[in-house]
Amino acid sequence: MTDFLLELRSEEIPARMQAGARAELEKLFRAQLSAAGLEAGDLTIWSTPRRLALIAKGLPEATAAVSEELKGPRSSAPPQALEGFLRKTGLTQDQLEDRDGVWFAVIDKPGRATAEVLAEAIPAIVRAFAWPKSMRWGKESASSESLRWVRPLSGIVAIFGEELVACEVSGIAAGFATRGHRFHCPGEITIGSASDYAEKLRACHVIVDHEERQSIIRDGAAKAAADAGLTLVEDEGLVIENAGLTEWPVPLLGRFDEAFLEVPPEVIQLTARVNQKYFVVNGEGGKLANGFVCTANIDAVDGGAEIVAGNRKVLAARLSDARFFWEQDQKKTLAQHAEKLANITFHEKLGTVADKVERVAKLAEWLASEGIVPNCDPVLARQAAELAKADLVTEMVGEFPELQGLMGGYYARAEGLPQAVADAIRDHYKPVGQGDEVPTAPVTVAVALADKLDTLFAFFLIGELPTGSKDPFALRRAAISITRLIEASGLRHSVSETFWLWLFAAIQRAKVNKPIQGWTPWLEELLHSPSPMLVLDESHILDTPAAIELESRIRYASGAIAAKIDLALQSILDFFADRLKVQQREAGVRHDLIDAVFALGGEDDLVRLLARVKALQAFMATEDGSNLLAGYKRAANILKQAGEVSGTAAATPPTDADAALLAALGAAEPAASTAVAEERFTDAMAALASLRAPIDAFFEGVMVNDPDEAVRAYRLGLLARFTGAVHGVADFSKIEG
Repeated sequence: MTDFLLELRSEEIPARMQAGARAELEKLFRAQLSAAGLEAGDLTIWSTPRRLALIAKGLPEATAAVSEELKGPRSSAPPQALEGFLRKTGLTQDQLEDRDGVWFAVIDKPGRATAEVLAEAIPAIVRAFAWPKSMRWGKESASSESLRWVRPLSGIVAIFGEELVACEVSGIAAGFATRGHRFHCPGEITIGSASDYAEKLRACHVIVDHEERQSIIRDGAAKAAADAGLTLVEDEGLVIENAGLTEWPVPLLGRFDEAFLEVPPEVIQLTARVNQKYFVVNGEGGKLANGFVCTANIDAVDGGAEIVAGNRKVLAARLSDARFFWEQDQKKTLAQHAEKLANITFHEKLGTVADKVERVAKLAEWLASEGIVPNCDPVLARQAAELAKADLVTEMVGEFPELQGLMGGYYARAEGLPQAVADAIRDHYKPVGQGDEVPTAPVTVAVALADKLDTLFAFFLIGELPTGSKDPFALRRAAISITRLIEASGLRHSVSETFWLWLFAAIQRAKVNKPIQGWTPWLEELLHSPSPMLVLDESHILDTPAAIELESRIRYASGAIAAKIDLALQSILDFFADRLKVQQREAGVRHDLIDAVFALGGEDDLVRLLARVKALQAFMATEDGSNLLAGYKRAANILKQAGEVSGTAAATPPTDADAALLAALGAAEPAASTAVAEERFTDAMAALASLRAPIDAFFEGVMVNDPDEAVRAYRLGLLARFTGAVHGVADFSKIEG
């Protein structure tokens, strides 16, 4: 068994592409060997800015001989069929085998030398390599058939054992020679085998193992900070990126002017990280300090003093720009910045960002005034919503879009706005992802919820729905964020009612301000309807009666338009249901129990839905739950087989078992119904549990399909009442088991 080394050397490979390149190299190498009948086995794959390297351990010297069997025509087939089969196999008729009247060809293929397989595989791998971006170079680049690589390919090392694998790719012949560090050891290095590759490069100031470079940067940066009495702000992404930029990483600590610390710390960190790939450090109390850690790519004779000085100057220039943006933005109030939002298109069918802001402001105010978001001041909710998007037009967010919301919060505090307003502006985009913090401050919740509901409602209304894996407006994320906000704060909220209120605000904004062009034709018709029933102006207050009035007006003016709005609303409710199912499955809730509750329909209070699902899950984990499910399924099957019941049911219970089930239903039905109405879902499950013994006794003591039609009708009626009582809590037909 022999080891194989492959190195593909080029000009600088972007750090962001190196992980993908390692995966691509492994995939292509395994595929090439597999096609030749070889198992790649244990692979080690490394990357630096200038090379991709692969070591395959324990490859055989040759592929195994194989025997291939091909089925041919029947021995009774016309001669032409046999002749065609012989041409295909390259055999003569006497070399074929006749098996039960069918010709078979057995072709023995001898093994091939592994070195020969590798010599064919290397050019195929290089030419098939998929880079996110690639280029052609040199005179050959005039042809579209010329080699493409991320940067000009300059060398190939291919050694099997201690022997060269002779191959060539676009004029680049494989050899034993590579090159060391660009500055420390720029000359050629001769590699003897896979076993000495890493150590020979290390001697020439190249650490080929990317994970080792990451460890050096991670530990070295932390030590450089600690030696100065500081704490490194950990950033694993920056560790990986710096490892992808260096072959001999040397972390160095530098300082910048303390005056820059008046700029928000997130701005300093982002400036250092994005523009310069520097780490930042904290001082006493966990506050950002005037220090940074850069990663040099050489072992400087002066200990890195000149490198640090140069990086300090570059960072100072960047921070000066950031401070200028910070100061310039504060020369205007957020309200003045917000005036520019009227010049930014939110979506061609949905108007400007200013239009969105007005809709969100009205909805946030309503959520507060109606008590849907408890303890929320409607005035503060509206103020925060009106200013939440203002920082989008600031210089700072123009430079660093990642700071939207955050900068608005800083500017609001600097302006002296209420703390609740500043916090809401800062956090109204949250939660962004599954692991993100969920706000619970009332004003923040009102604005965040209104903003996400507006996005979801608006895009569904114009027909811009997610399809498959495509979700350009992040509507799935918006729906999940809405459910997390509602669940975290326990908000009692009807999606349907809120939709009609939002539509009221949208139409009011469109008719009073400037009509939105390009909505769906039916909504365009609604907006410009001459009907006095649809005259809406600023005198109409956004409240629940207004939404009810709007719905009745639309239904009066156009039943067809009302039907289309209902369809959009139902699509929104179905979308919420699907997202909630995904969220609950990820939280460990059985999918069939979720389906059992959602199948009831007519429910858009997410808190109530989740409470019912959780109560059902707890109930089904008990013996009563599993036995009741068995009884339900038996009853449902009997009813399904019986179809429509003919004849008149008996007037009185035929037996004691019938009477016992009747009495149990008489007590359980109202108890369960009342408990559901009062949202005591655990009590509703307990009421159902009381039916377990009577239904078991019923099935053991009577024959449902009695020859007497009246008795049979009576018992089928009891079973229908039983399944109906169960359905009042959940659709047990959806539950597995």
